[in-house]
Amino acid sequence: MQVRFLPGASEAVYVGRRRGVRRSGRKGILSGRPCYRPPLSVSESTLEAPPLPPEPAAPQSQRAPEPVPWTLRLFVRRHPWWATAVLIALLSVLMVLYARTRPSYDAYGWLVWGYQTVHLSLDLGGAPSWKPLTYLFTVPFAVFGHYEMWLWMFFSAGVALAGAVFAGRIAYRLSGGGAMKPDDPPVVRYAPIAAAVFAGAAVLGLQDYMHYILSFQSDPMLVTFVLAAIDMHMIGKYRWTLVFGVLATLGRPEAGPWLALWGLWAWIKLPSMRWMLVAGALVVAFGWFGIPTITNGRPLLAGDLAQKSPRALRHNQFFGTLGRFKDLEYIPVWIAALLTLVVAVVRRNRTILVLAAGAVGWVIVEIAFAYHGWPALGRYMFEPAAVGAVLAGVGVGLVLAELPRLKLPQLSRALPRWAGIPVVAVLVGTLVPGAVARIRAERQDLRHERARTHQITLLQTTTNVVGGARHVANCGQPVTDVAYASALAWIYHRDVGSVGGFQQGVEKAELRQNIPKVLIRPVARGGWSVLPWHTRPSQIARCSSLHAEYVVTSRHPAGVLVHLHR
Repeated sequence: MQVRFLPGASEAVYVGRRRGVRRSGRKGILSGRPCYRPPLSVSESTLEAPPLPPEPAAPQSQRAPEPVPWTLRLFVRRHPWWATAVLIALLSVLMVLYARTRPSYDAYGWLVWGYQTVHLSLDLGGAPSWKPLTYLFTVPFAVFGHYEMWLWMFFSAGVALAGAVFAGRIAYRLSGGGAMKPDDPPVVRYAPIAAAVFAGAAVLGLQDYMHYILSFQSDPMLVTFVLAAIDMHMIGKYRWTLVFGVLATLGRPEAGPWLALWGLWAWIKLPSMRWMLVAGALVVAFGWFGIPTITNGRPLLAGDLAQKSPRALRHNQFFGTLGRFKDLEYIPVWIAALLTLVVAVVRRNRTILVLAAGAVGWVIVEIAFAYHGWPALGRYMFEPAAVGAVLAGVGVGLVLAELPRLKLPQLSRALPRWAGIPVVAVLVGTLVPGAVARIRAERQDLRHERARTHQITLLQTTTNVVGGARHVANCGQPVTDVAYASALAWIYHRDVGSVGGFQQGVEKAELRQNIPKVLIRPVARGGWSVLPWHTRPSQIARCSSLHAEYVVTSRHPAGVLVHLHR
């Protein structure tokens, strides 16, 4: 059989035939027939190859789709979360730059915590009261040096604005959004959108809400985290629910009981999340009690500082706390929320009833805190008020969608489909006078905050022109008004507790003692006066240049340093 594979085998067979080799009766190797075809050249074999049949055309469904050109509308449609985040980030940057305000007393203290942590000198002994949430963000921001303040301002404003988005999402879903049919009337189809807009606007319209956003405090951020946790639970993203719930609890202990109840439900219903629930509980415990124990040896530091607040209710804590909660929203908003609650009771809407129960329970916890001696301020109840705003938005959607479906025996025919529009218009109209008054109050507050920002800027300039923060600190402990104590601590990179405040009785007593200090007082017409106090004899000559004023005059609108003499 090997002959069949030898080159030239066919030629040998033909030669045998010419020499008279007799054919065999069997077909074999030596038979008269060739084993292979006669050899052909490459060109001949190529020409003789049968043509390949054409491939059938691919069906229309299997053809590759043509590339779609990128457009902004297409990006928003495909990535709504990213588009919303970018829009909120841009709005927060523009709002911060337009407002030209600076952080509040507490916020400056949080920035000091971040700076001290990076420099391994954290001390929580002074004001403000300890909050693990803000510490969670100011520490990484502190890595960027003096840009820490700007990063915190942009971040806190952006997170606060996102609360209106989550409120709108919840109201939209509870009003039937996504379940509408194409053949529904336009009023019914647009009712969830109206509910979402009303809920978002009602959240932003909470009393002093914009003030706390533009003073970069954490309270509006906590509203966002609470609403985000509710939204994530409603769409089934339970891990994100836990994340936002932990963040809310790190900023406000009132959220702890509700996070614990949800954790119990998740422990039973979602066994795969049990390790995350344990980790979340450890993070909360370490944030509130572990860090204060490590830095100051006082696990209950946050509660100890909160009990010393001068704004705590000394009597009538029950009705005083309820009054503060009521004042957060206008009466028509509460009426719309109550209407939603009544409908939910009739229809046994468990989701709305749970949200209302959570809001009521939060206020009850705040009342208990007031009896314990803690402040129970109105901003501590922004979260239940925001839930009330969501329920009011759901009420708007119910009026628009459900009112035309009512069948009253007194009427011979059904109500027109647009019957809910006048009712909602009346509700919005009753809110206009209060909204206008609140906008005017916010404008006045913005002017006050800008004046405060100007004073803080002059404080920084005064420190620079008299020799710098280190020179001032070498001459004595800096002491200023308590309203500017945290800003001074930020400028001088000192703990807030080590900066004196004139309004504190302790500091007044210390001024009588022979302790070196540098008194830094604001000047009414704009500027600061600096005065060394009880200076050590060896430093009198060195610190004499601190006896000066940096003031704003008509000839020097940017300020001028004036040295004073005793």
